Amino acid sequence: MRITITPIDPADQGAVDAAYGIRAAADQADVPDFPPLCRRRFEAAIRHPMPGNVPVWALARLDGAPAGYLALDLPQLDNTDNATVDLLVHPTHRRRGVGRALHAHGVELLRERGRKRVIGATVAALPGGPARGGAGGAFAAATGARAVLAEVRRRLDTTRLDHAALDAALADARSRAAGYRTVRWQGAAPQELVADVAHLDGRLMADAPLGEMEWEPERVDVERIRGVERALDARGRRRYHHGAVHAASGRLVAWTTIDVGPNVPWHAWQQITIVDPAHRGHRLGLLVKVENLRYALAHEPGLRAVDTFNAQANTYMIAINEALGFRPVDAWTDWQLTL
Repeated sequence: MRITITPIDPADQGAVDAAYGIRAAADQADVPDFPPLCRRRFEAAIRHPMPGNVPVWALARLDGAPAGYLALDLPQLDNTDNATVDLLVHPTHRRRGVGRALHAHGVELLRERGRKRVIGATVAALPGGPARGGAGGAFAAATGARAVLAEVRRRLDTTRLDHAALDAALADARSRAAGYRTVRWQGAAPQELVADVAHLDGRLMADAPLGEMEWEPERVDVERIRGVERALDARGRRRYHHGAVHAASGRLVAWTTIDVGPNVPWHAWQQITIVDPAHRGHRLGLLVKVENLRYALAHEPGLRAVDTFNAQANTYMIAINEALGFRPVDAWTDWQLTL
C-alpha cells in the first residue's frame, strides 16, 4: 500500500470534492445523527476562512484513492503559537496507516510555521447514549496528546417543547431583569450594537471553562466581527440573535445566537451565549435564550433539532439548556498536543 499526501489547492475542485466525500462518509459513520454535511459550509472553510485565520489542507491518497484529509487552522491575530486540526480518514480506509501519515505530515507543517501546540476534538459515547466508536480518542492519546477539556453535546427536540415550562421560565427571568430590555436581529449586528457584540465575543474565551487548554483570550473588534459575518454569509448561515440591553448605560450586556444552514432546515446550532460578568445574576442568559429560540422557530417552521456543546464544568449554562429541554447525546474531548 502506498500513501501519498499533497496540499489541497482551494481552486482544485476535484481535491475539494474528494475531501468533502471523506468528511461526509466519516460523519455518517461516526456521528450519524449529525445533519447532512453542508457542501457550501465545507467549501467556504477552505475558500472563505474566518478573519485572522489561515487554513492549510492536505489530501491523503491510498494507492491513488482519496483516503483522508488534514485541515489545519492557523490563527494570525492571537494564539499565534497554536493551531487547530481536523484529521479525517474515510471509514473504508481506516487502520492502514493513513491517519498516522497525516498526523506526521501535520506536525511537520506546524513546526515549519513555528506553532507550539495543536488542538483537536474526538467523540465518544455517553452511558446509555447512542453508540460511538472510541478510535478517535485512542488515536489522539497514541500521538501523545493530552485530554484537556471534556464537553457534552446536547440536543433539543423542538417538536417536544414544554411551552408552559418555557413560559414560566421566561416570566421568572423577566421578573429578575428589571432595568434591561431585549433586542433581536437577524444576520449582521446593527451598527449601534456591533461594538458591544465585539466586546462580548472577546470575553468568550476569557470566561468559558477551558480546562487545561492553553488558549488565550481573543482580541475582537468591530472589523473582526464584520469579517466573521461576511464569512458566515459565504457559508449561507442564517443567524438569529437576541440580546439584553442595560437601560441605564445603553450597553448590550448579554447575547445569544442560533445558526441554521442553507440546505438542512430541520437542524440548527445553538452558538454563543454570554452575559457580561458585571450583569450576571439577573437571569439574562435564560431570558435571551428562550426568546431567541422562539424567534428562530417563528422564522424556521421546519426546525426540529438544535444542537449545542458545553464544557462539563459549565454548570450554569448546562442548567439553562436543560431547562429549555436540551438532553445529552454524546461526549466530546478536546486534545492538546505540544510539539
